Amino acid sequence: MQTAMFELMTKISRREAREILLGLLFETEFRSDEDVNGVFALAIEDRELPDDEYISRGYFGIYDNIEEIDGVIGKHSNGWKPERMSKLSRSVLRLCVYEMLYEEGIPYSVSINEAVELTKKFDDDKARPFVNGILNSVKNELEAK
Repeated sequence: MQTAMFELMTKISRREAREILLGLLFETEFRSDEDVNGVFALAIEDRELPDDEYISRGYFGIYDNIEEIDGVIGKHSNGWKPERMSKLSRSVLRLCVYEMLYEEGIPYSVSINEAVELTKKFDDDKARPFVNGILNSVKNELEAK
């Protein structure tokens, strides 16, 4: 009984999990010469992050599919290559495009809204319309298929 109560108390919301995942993605941008497995393990240990399936599935899912995800971002960014974008905007875009392509059960509009909220909270004011425009373009293409 106590274990079940403890698990309920330590559960985090999807929004909190997205924020943590965004932090991991952003951190990894500065440690590109390191293996993502090591970056993830060290971050979990050092910051005592919750053992959340969404976070680990998303982190490794993004890096397992990084070329495809960055290709989609690049296709919809009107000439902006992902490597030229700010590290934070790129991390938000990768998170959302990953969800749109690989996470079943999350409506595109929810993923986009969450990405825009993360951008408003952590990035420059000018980044919000940029991120929103790219993600809506991705959504329109996916819905047309």
